[in-house]
Amino acid sequence: MTYATVNGTRLYFEEHGTGRPLVFLHGWGTSGRVWEGQASDLMSDHRVITVDWRGCGRSDRPATGYTIAEVTHDILEFIDTLALDKPVLIGSSIAGALIIEAALAAPDSIGAVVPVDAGMHHFSRTREATGKLLADLRADRAGTLADVVPHWYRPGASTAMIDRTVRQLLESTFLIDQLVADQANYDPRGRLGQVRVPTTFLHGELDTEVPLDIPRECADLIPDARLTVIEGAGHMSQQDQTERFNQALRKALH
Repeated sequence: MTYATVNGTRLYFEEHGTGRPLVFLHGWGTSGRVWEGQASDLMSDHRVITVDWRGCGRSDRPATGYTIAEVTHDILEFIDTLALDKPVLIGSSIAGALIIEAALAAPDSIGAVVPVDAGMHHFSRTREATGKLLADLRADRAGTLADVVPHWYRPGASTAMIDRTVRQLLESTFLIDQLVADQANYDPRGRLGQVRVPTTFLHGELDTEVPLDIPRECADLIPDARLTVIEGAGHMSQQDQTERFNQALRKALH
């Protein structure tokens, strides 16, 4: 078990391979395990690092720190702790916001960012639905997650894969719900023109959680940003269409 202590919190991480460092950040409530299909491929020619952020997976569960700003601070401290030289940050779902914030805060420390199925400002437009989700989680966490998570995947996705995702969410602390509330008030569009780090959005064609107009709009606001649509993939595109995703990611890294 490998840990890095950042901001007083032990974060679990795994690293494989050598070469250009890639830091993979999972979405809300899951863990670094969602990137296994990428780690096994890219470790052949990259230094692949997957990390569980606070409250999730095998990392510590402190009582505080569950905001976009504070988790972003963790990420930047993690980069410094491992002395990573301009890593590429790849962030799924809400972690797309985390890596954009990292790019804005410390552009000289980051080589590139790849937001994956990133919600960005989408949930600021759906506050009522977010409020209902939070209430449902308080009333019946297991039942709510069992209803919600299948919609993160393409139709016909593996039941075993969906069940594994639900288990990861149930193993994470309920305190991560504060991030859901925080994202409902998050809208970085007025600052995206200041991003100076190479940026490529990867987004599932069939993502019903975050519509494609979100990454399209964000890519238009960031200088020289690109968008690649992963055919046949839902909100968890790295798992839904692993081979297609890896090909698109490799292209983004060049």
